[in-house]
Amino acid sequence: MSATTAKDIEKQIESFRDKIRHHEYRYYVLDDPEISDAEFDRLMNELKELEAEHPDLITPDSPTQRVGGKPREGFVKVHHSSPMLSLDNAYTEEELRSWERRVHELSGRKDIEYVCELKLDGMSLAVRYEDGQLVRGITRGDGTTGEDVTANVRTVRSIPLSIGKEKLKKIGIPADFEVRGEMLMPIAAFKKMNDERAQKGLSLFANPRNATAGTVRQLEPSITAQRRLDYFCYSLLRDGRTFFKRHWDTLNALESAGFKVNIRRVLAKNFDEVWSFIQQWEEKREGLPYEIDGIVVKVDQTSLWGELGYTGKAPRWAIAYKYAARSGVTKIEDILVQVGRTGKLTPVAALKPVPIGGTTVSRATLHNMDEIERLGVKIGDWVEVERGGDVIPKVTRVVEDKDHPRGHKSFHMPEKCPVCGGHVIRTEGEADHRCINANCPAKLRETILHFASRGVMNIDGLGGALVNQLTERGLVKNVGDIYKITKSDLLKLERMGDKSAQNVLNEIENSKQLPLERVIYGLGIRFVGERTAQFLAEHFGSMDALMNASEQELLDVNEVGPRIAESIAEFFREPKNRELIKQLREGGLTFTGKKRQRGTKLSGKSFVLTGTLAHYTRDEAKKMIEDAGGKVTGSVSKKTDYVVAGADAGSKLDKARELGVKVIDEKQMESLTG
Repeated sequence: MSATTAKDIEKQIESFRDKIRHHEYRYYVLDDPEISDAEFDRLMNELKELEAEHPDLITPDSPTQRVGGKPREGFVKVHHSSPMLSLDNAYTEEELRSWERRVHELSGRKDIEYVCELKLDGMSLAVRYEDGQLVRGITRGDGTTGEDVTANVRTVRSIPLSIGKEKLKKIGIPADFEVRGEMLMPIAAFKKMNDERAQKGLSLFANPRNATAGTVRQLEPSITAQRRLDYFCYSLLRDGRTFFKRHWDTLNALESAGFKVNIRRVLAKNFDEVWSFIQQWEEKREGLPYEIDGIVVKVDQTSLWGELGYTGKAPRWAIAYKYAARSGVTKIEDILVQVGRTGKLTPVAALKPVPIGGTTVSRATLHNMDEIERLGVKIGDWVEVERGGDVIPKVTRVVEDKDHPRGHKSFHMPEKCPVCGGHVIRTEGEADHRCINANCPAKLRETILHFASRGVMNIDGLGGALVNQLTERGLVKNVGDIYKITKSDLLKLERMGDKSAQNVLNEIENSKQLPLERVIYGLGIRFVGERTAQFLAEHFGSMDALMNASEQELLDVNEVGPRIAESIAEFFREPKNRELIKQLREGGLTFTGKKRQRGTKLSGKSFVLTGTLAHYTRDEAKKMIEDAGGKVTGSVSKKTDYVVAGADAGSKLDKARELGVKVIDEKQMESLTG
């Protein structure tokens, strides 16, 4: 083949690719196709034939390469560039107004604009691009660490495989960036899939959200490709941070780059316009081609996001307004008990199946015994059941009339765990009953995933699919068994090759070197998070000292109050938990550490952070102050000792001056913390 001919073939192939990309965009992003499905298939087949004749000209971003490769052995965990946070919810106009009032108070601004977007009922997904090429798709996971589902993400045709660098430059997007959005299954695709499953005698998915999650986590991309998923973008990041000055500009830039952004959005100048948008779509939502459960409202000016900060695990600059739940009336045929990851026993009503909001509901939570007593629920009662968005269906009231007679069988919480037979306790002053056996099989899968996660024992490769096989085959009955796994055990599992097995074993071996606080955190003791585990390790210096500490000794630890102290002591009183500690010791984990007293230089001093610091994030500055013994609070009062003011400081700075509180800058903060 001459050089001229080779060049002509290359041009012909690229011409086909450009045409197919154009028609994919028209069909899957704009929902406005220009050609028939048959014509599109003809173009795709011609491209496949040309690439088959000239395999050296195949590129990763070719439309023919959306589905390919062997089925995966499992999903690898990936750390997010910045946390994928959930949103606080508002259910009434009054709650939404209270949020908006706090935004004004915390920012010190009078005129604030908001972006309103439909709250799609799917699953959050991050998509990373390098040099304009799609390189990774990551599930939300726990918000800090997700799973790599790139092969499946590539099959979703509303997600571009590549974007030209010149195009990105013109729009103002860097070549390396990250997009976050919502993956969902349109209602029509969901119904079609369930119809096909019913014909084959397969179990049906409960709703489009569950179907989406199940599809994205398929180990075979070919199955994902058969189900028409869609992806709507709502965030654009560089190095984990947004970089357009306004969220509205971010959405417009994503749209210009070829991503699918929901056209049903508005830039609202005040609360009245926000509320008008919410009311408008509550009336229209039944006509949408996908499910929504509310409206997301965000402060448009992104420079205010850092200043407004976060509360718990949610940003203060955004909120989700949730629409009223849908409900139905049905009969409670039985009350079952489920045991969750933390050991909580939840009574669940087994219902006569009832259609609610397009989904057949056969289970509804009763929360706890207090709720059962409040409602006066008995087995055999007719009840009203609500299903609202992502909220698990719940029983809201007993229906009693001539058509709905009362039941007569009362329910009592079991004294022994229905799964493991371990002790069930109910702490005084709390509503929940709990199984305190750390090795309870009902808690096992989630306990292992928590133990193996990046922020705990960091056993990369020990994800959901592998843990399912290990527990189902009885190879791992508690986290201590992780350190008894052999290569021959792993090689017996599905989709586990020699190299993958060795990688998992290497990760398990490496975890033995992690410090004591990680092991304490990994035990899953109620109320003991990462920070508390660190304080415990620093205070006691060994697992033995912690295990044998009295509640009074535990109360001497920084930030440990009566409730946490009681939970820790209760955990170590359970013989099965002590046996687990023995197993982990035999496994070779780190059981000793360095005793350390936190600095006392700023002991008793209270700080408030405001504005944007030049060299530290809010979390970094907070840690510096706390490591020196100080305390960081969210609001300025007469009891505040220092306000650390960065650029664009708002009303907190004004309040500090008004009250005569000392205002310092970043360098002065560094000097104080030492």
